[in-house]
Amino acid sequence: MFRAQWMFELAPGVSSSGLEPLPCRASSRGPGVKSVDARGKQEIAKEEKAKELFLKAVEEEQNGALYEAIKFYRLAMQLVPDIEFKITYTRSPDGDGVGKRCVEDNKEDDKMADLLSDFQQQLTLQESSVKLCQPEVDVSQTHISALPMEVLMYIFRWVVSSDLDLRSLEQLSLVCRGFYICARDPEIWHQVCLKIWGRSCNKLVPYASWREMFLERPRVRFDGVYISKTKYIRQGEQSLDGFYRAWHQVEYYRYLRFFPDGQVMMLTTPEDPQSIVPRLRTKNTRTDAILLGHYRLSQETDNQTKVFAVIMKKKEEKPMDYHKYRYFLRVPAQETDHSFHVGLQLCSSGRQRFNKLVWIHHSCHITYKSTGETAVTTFDIDKMYTPLFFARVKSFTAFSEKPL
Repeated sequence: MFRAQWMFELAPGVSSSGLEPLPCRASSRGPGVKSVDARGKQEIAKEEKAKELFLKAVEEEQNGALYEAIKFYRLAMQLVPDIEFKITYTRSPDGDGVGKRCVEDNKEDDKMADLLSDFQQQLTLQESSVKLCQPEVDVSQTHISALPMEVLMYIFRWVVSSDLDLRSLEQLSLVCRGFYICARDPEIWHQVCLKIWGRSCNKLVPYASWREMFLERPRVRFDGVYISKTKYIRQGEQSLDGFYRAWHQVEYYRYLRFFPDGQVMMLTTPEDPQSIVPRLRTKNTRTDAILLGHYRLSQETDNQTKVFAVIMKKKEEKPMDYHKYRYFLRVPAQETDHSFHVGLQLCSSGRQRFNKLVWIHHSCHITYKSTGETAVTTFDIDKMYTPLFFARVKSFTAFSEKPL
């Protein structure tokens, strides 16, 4: 009996009387447990705060605010140094909907990719009497929707024209669903690619469609002019009295206009673009200083697209002056053919694509007709050969001469 009472009193949390808990033992354990719990909550709160700051930094970096992003990155890593490996990017800070917006953007992209098939399916499910497009209001005249599909496609080929005006085709596709389907016709885009790259575009891989090939594959642009401006200071001759020497500021432009049939025009002149660009609208120009030639696109092993052109100097027809050399024999001048070989690298600059041409080669070839010999002069590509930048000209595609 005594032993049992003694063991009962030694049990934790029981006083000698067995009626009240021991306050000393309870007080000795309570503060330790509470401190551990408080420390754990602080660590969790610190990690959550670090995650919030890190996600905020990611958002600022995506918006282009790099200075603000660095500030939030630094605050997050001061709280938790390895926060980058603990975050999962599944939610945005404060639940501001950044993650939801990303998901919605992906859905919109998928929706745009399936827009053509969606329109085709809608027209298929409609009644057979419903045509490709319908007028918004009742009209007494014949609507364009009454035309057969073959005639509509022929009109679309006139819109594209032989100048490959694909911008007008894209604008036409915004009219209605039926025009959108016609503007995405693979045959139109296939013919466009054949006119640009020739036999080298027989295979569609790695592109999903001919339209994607036209948009993504490097090419020169036809709806404008590539222009470069060169400016330098040249030292003049010293005055007769030797007190001063003149300095001249030389400024001139280079113009390059490409055509879908493989022809190119080149002009070097001090006249500004406002007066020169209208003369470059057609190949049948009367400007004598314009050089005509042919070009080709070449994709090298370094995955860079280059443009090579051979431009010929126009032949000058000089009238024979019989009266001046009537009484003595005139030695005729040796006839020669001049051609310029140009090499350019096609690049993209800023938001526009394929709008920059960088010089990589320029040489002059003089062929003597009497002997057949050719003299080649290669020019050094220095700062005088400034890059050519593309400028779109609306008047170049304002009229269609021939269909695609």
